[in-house]
Amino acid sequence: MSTSPFRNKMVRLAPWWIATLCVHLITTSSGAGACPLLESNQKRVSSSSEVESHIGKGYEYVQNNQFQNAVVEFQAALDLDPSLARVRYQLAVSYFALQQFKQSRQEFEQLRRETASDPSVIYYLGRLDLMEENTDAAIRHLEKVVSKPPFPDTAYYLGSAYLRKGGLELAERWLRKAGELAPRDFRIPDRLARVYMKMGRRSQAEEQFSLSASLRQHYNDAARQGLDCTQALTTRPLGEALVTCGRLFDSTDPDKLTTLGMIYGEHGHYAESIEPFKQAARLDPDSFEIQHNLGLSYFRLKRYAEARVPLEKAVALRPDFFASNALLGATLFALKEDELAYPVLDHAHRLNSQEMETSELFFKVAGLMAQKHFLEKEYPETLKFLRKAAELKPEHAEVHRRMAQIYGLLGQPAQADREKREAERLSAIGR
Repeated sequence: MSTSPFRNKMVRLAPWWIATLCVHLITTSSGAGACPLLESNQKRVSSSSEVESHIGKGYEYVQNNQFQNAVVEFQAALDLDPSLARVRYQLAVSYFALQQFKQSRQEFEQLRRETASDPSVIYYLGRLDLMEENTDAAIRHLEKVVSKPPFPDTAYYLGSAYLRKGGLELAERWLRKAGELAPRDFRIPDRLARVYMKMGRRSQAEEQFSLSASLRQHYNDAARQGLDCTQALTTRPLGEALVTCGRLFDSTDPDKLTTLGMIYGEHGHYAESIEPFKQAARLDPDSFEIQHNLGLSYFRLKRYAEARVPLEKAVALRPDFFASNALLGATLFALKEDELAYPVLDHAHRLNSQEMETSELFFKVAGLMAQKHFLEKEYPETLKFLRKAAELKPEHAEVHRRMAQIYGLLGQPAQADREKREAERLSAIGR
């Protein structure tokens, strides 16, 4: 049974190593220049509701860290249309998450041929080389993309490859660069400390080991503070719980802010979740997770105008994630933007046709659009929306009755008579 997007819990990308993979999946499903391979086939995907349904389910499984099920759905979409490069990319990364590296490499090698060596693909081939201890190949691949990295940790893996090879000066260079890009990643100073140990620079190595331990402790402290906050919200009055949860609020750390916002949201305290999410979005505006959850909190508070912008950003970052599309469609409907809501709800319905609340809302918007065009005497357009309404609810007698009326106005008596008889048949069943 599908879960209503309007009752969804916060979107959570955890643990951190899976979160990194999910970020890679999310980033390369946007149209915002992260991965050119995604552009060419977008219209083709939209032409097949069955393909879109498999893609939507695949994204849902990725969101829940169910990568084996995601593989099944992405492969089903490719079986229907093997030319979908962006779906093959999702399949390849899902195999990578499952540590099925042979299958992952096979898909990435095909993508390299099909996409003129897209940087995201080259990055993953370098990662696979590292996994397979082919250090020279890893360096060749990662050096090709590190100047304009597809992902922030490109320099980290290149530095790690040089460390494994024994190229200590280059390892230091790229690990220092990695530290600039990801100053909270405790893995980076740990690797840099190993470089300094091999160089005989013991005092610098100790500094980096100490920094790594401090960052790791910061990560562990945040996890513990999150548990304390959860327990307080469950067992104590809200005023007292907010004091405990306030320890997680760090205006410089988007991860802690996001965790705090999600904990508030998961306990139904949507108003309290807004400020942490807003601060997190300021620090990390390209995070799908943050934008979706901020939009969801505004939506639950019925602050639809404010929900619109983060939900639009979430859909731009991850166009095939059902829940964001459904929430954006509902938000636009609440704002009386029916013309904008219709294509968003259409796409959401294609991604998950089993979710009843979205289907009901889509049916309602189709009816409103039909009425709008009818009043403007645009009868072919009216008929288009009525046909969609009939597709969504074939048992709805009134839709067929209205279609009969429009066919009559268009001078198509045979079709008008057919729809009239169908309306009468359905009305008789309903009595």
